[in-house]
Amino acid sequence: MPTLSSLRRRSAAISVAAVAGATAIGVCLAVGSASAGTLSGSLYRDPSSAVVRWVAANPGDSRTAVIRDKIASQPQARWFANFNPSTVQSEVSGFIGAANAAQQIPVLAVYEITNRDCGGASAGGAPDLNQYQTWVSNFARGLGNQTVIIILETDSLALLTCLSSAEISARNQAISTATQTIKSGNSNAKVYLDAGHSTWNSAGETANRLRAAGVQYADGFFSNVSNYNSTSNEANFGRAVISALNGMGISGKRQVIDTSRNGGASGDWCGDDNTDRRIGQYPTTNTGDSNIDAYLWVKPPGEADGCRYTAGSFQPDLAYSLANGVPNPPTTAPPTTVPPTTVPPTTTPPTTAPPTTTPPTTAPPTTAPPTTPPPTGNGCSASVAVNQWSGGFTASVTVTAGAAAINGWTVTITLPGGAAVTSVWNAQAAGTSGTVRYTNVSYNGQVGARQSTNFGFQGTGTGPSATATCAAS
Repeated sequence: MPTLSSLRRRSAAISVAAVAGATAIGVCLAVGSASAGTLSGSLYRDPSSAVVRWVAANPGDSRTAVIRDKIASQPQARWFANFNPSTVQSEVSGFIGAANAAQQIPVLAVYEITNRDCGGASAGGAPDLNQYQTWVSNFARGLGNQTVIIILETDSLALLTCLSSAEISARNQAISTATQTIKSGNSNAKVYLDAGHSTWNSAGETANRLRAAGVQYADGFFSNVSNYNSTSNEANFGRAVISALNGMGISGKRQVIDTSRNGGASGDWCGDDNTDRRIGQYPTTNTGDSNIDAYLWVKPPGEADGCRYTAGSFQPDLAYSLANGVPNPPTTAPPTTVPPTTVPPTTTPPTTAPPTTTPPTTAPPTTAPPTTPPPTGNGCSASVAVNQWSGGFTASVTVTAGAAAINGWTVTITLPGGAAVTSVWNAQAAGTSGTVRYTNVSYNGQVGARQSTNFGFQGTGTGPSATATCAAS
């Protein structure tokens, strides 16, 4: 669960133009008059969330009614933050099955990136990026085929101060690959990448980071999970980010905003110690704004930031402080789409810990399944996906082994005239222009039969075609 342990350095003022606009005062709880984004339908309320369990266990507590009516009644994100590659598929499948049975849209927050939170109060994540891709691949297999919302790696792009330039490039590639893996697992998944918030990085810098991390493969970006900025400021910031992305040739991206704790005063930086904040707009896909797909409660209200209490722990006094004195949620929320006529699955919502399904007896693949057929014989093949913008590009290359495992690989790619490579991740390059040879590094040379690994590079000029040759060693 993300914390605000770094907000002292995150709260520096940015360009006024990026967040221009009136700041909402007080609690904003009105539902928009019309759904205007790409999402429509009711969001899923997790019946086994920490706040729901607390309410059930404490019926006589004086705070229970307020917490029940204004927080536990609302849809919130389910966080997937434990490195559990052998069980994550069944855990996701159970959660998705319950949401599908309710004919509602689940929100899943993936929080597993290597070197998470730069070693802060929410440190952790996958041991390395190869194992991260294994986890993501298994996660994607449990997503089903109906609409789901994926909040991919909070703070992963806004907080980079602990990473070297090579580590930043590797993280960008990992997030880009994760986005494509999730989309391959469920084409109806809506994936949003990290944009920090309106008082962290500028809109232009945020757009640059989103582009480097593959936002072209995603549906858009999310903001305000790690802060309490007003919805109006976040919306203005989002419009500035979208404008910057449009200027880079990346169009059609939309924003989701975390409104779980932004209905009161800004006050002290740490949520554990502040009693002036309130829950903001109740979760909905009915935003009335063509740039905003949803207002979500990504950070569950009442879960600590790691200042006074353990990060991620549910604290009823925090929940009560956020909910006390604010209006009740709307009593009815009619669906904005016609319910499906097919009989929903009969999966029962989980009421206890994730299922103890026996893990597979064979090791899962180390990367996402390849998007092109693997070679029929031994050796390897390579496919190239290019993201082009005015004056530059990034290229993502998938190396796939044939019928037998390989212990090393070399990929040869010819660049158009005038193009030049400026950075490379997950490979070593011989040359920067013309015909360039890329060889594996120590951790991704061994690729199992029919399995894949990835590398990438960034350059100036026009990116290469999809043609590449691969030789196994």
